[in-house]
Amino acid sequence: MTKPMAADQPQPLDICIAGSNAVIVYFAHHISAAAASQVAALTAQVKRAAPAWLVDLVPSYSSLLVVFNPLTTDPLAVKQTLRACAAQNTESHQSSDQIVRLPVYYSEAAGPDLANLAERAQLSIAEVIEIHCASAYRVYAIGFAPGFAYLGEVDERIAAPRLSTPRTKVPKGAVAIADRQTAVYPAESPGGWNLIGRCPTPMFNPSATPTMPVQSGDLVQFYAIDEAEYLALGGER
Repeated sequence: MTKPMAADQPQPLDICIAGSNAVIVYFAHHISAAAASQVAALTAQVKRAAPAWLVDLVPSYSSLLVVFNPLTTDPLAVKQTLRACAAQNTESHQSSDQIVRLPVYYSEAAGPDLANLAERAQLSIAEVIEIHCASAYRVYAIGFAPGFAYLGEVDERIAAPRLSTPRTKVPKGAVAIADRQTAVYPAESPGGWNLIGRCPTPMFNPSATPTMPVQSGDLVQFYAIDEAEYLALGGER
């Protein structure tokens, strides 16, 4: 949900009609940590304000979709509320980003594309793992499937294009890279990302509170574990 703009520079809050019961707030025309932080800050502010008309909030890379009840309000009033929320000081939110640490069992058995990715990058497998664990990745959006968090940005040295032929079955917990994004598959599904390991942490549990360990705007950092730790933490073979 990004909107092209003419100049690559900070833009004023841009709120557009997105249907009879929704508006969308654009912060930038490109993916960036700054835009993601603004999206997360406004999402948190609107949740705190809890307007009676609010139905849903759908944050994305650089925009926020706001769904409202058209029987109790109108787009103009919604826009006014959003501008008031955005005008509030967001420094406290931005300076206290939550860092979620996720364990990963990196191996050629758990990550069938790990060796190919290392060879393509002219790195050892150990170097790929070290680089992947070194960064804290921003949760830019959650989509594709419940709990599928798009994380970025991956170090250019280990960035890799999507597979030319997607797999029909990617296992639950698979840790993957596509271009400069990385993610954990929350459930078994088709997928075309490069698989480099497995994470035992459930990424979506409808019975839990919260249902996901990460939210848009959070930071995620991976750390390496061995197979025994992976299984002890509930990882599946």
